[in-house]
Amino acid sequence: MAKNLGFDPAEIEQLKNECQEAEQDFVYFEDELEEGNEAADEFVHIQFVGEHKGQEVIFDAVLYTLTLHFSSLVFEKAEKKAAKAFPAYVPQDERGENFVANDALDEEVELMITELIEEIEENEEVKVSEHVEIDEDFEYGIGLDVCLNVDEITDEVVEKFVADFKAGTLKLDPTLFSFKSEDFE
Repeated sequence: MAKNLGFDPAEIEQLKNECQEAEQDFVYFEDELEEGNEAADEFVHIQFVGEHKGQEVIFDAVLYTLTLHFSSLVFEKAEKKAAKAFPAYVPQDERGENFVANDALDEEVELMITELIEEIEENEEVKVSEHVEIDEDFEYGIGLDVCLNVDEITDEVVEKFVADFKAGTLKLDPTLFSFKSEDFE
């Protein structure tokens, strides 16, 4: 198994230097998820140095809003339901390079997905809360999946999260929320 470079002292020192240059406790990590993403203010990918089990390590974290998380889960649920009704439909993220488009089917399924989203929201079938998932088996350092109940992920939100996380004072709201699309349009 390859060595996890997120625990390597040279890598950690390099990230500390980058943070010092940026005059903050973290650096933004630009990746393919953010390019051309209209939800750019609802999602960020950062890296910062912290301690895990008494050892200095690089944390590789994605932070996103509760509404983005909710929308994603609702869409996934609606798409799965639609795929059951239309077995010939291939979801967007499963389409390979040899995929042959069927515009009529796609249009019919998209309409059904829109209706299912409204139904799922109306029935409050999906509820979300703030959370932090820690992935110790991450390929680079320790992975963090962070969902926060904020309108947007700003520098201030990220700074507060990193400071609270590193200090061990992070408080998450366990309240379960459900939204309607018009809440965040």
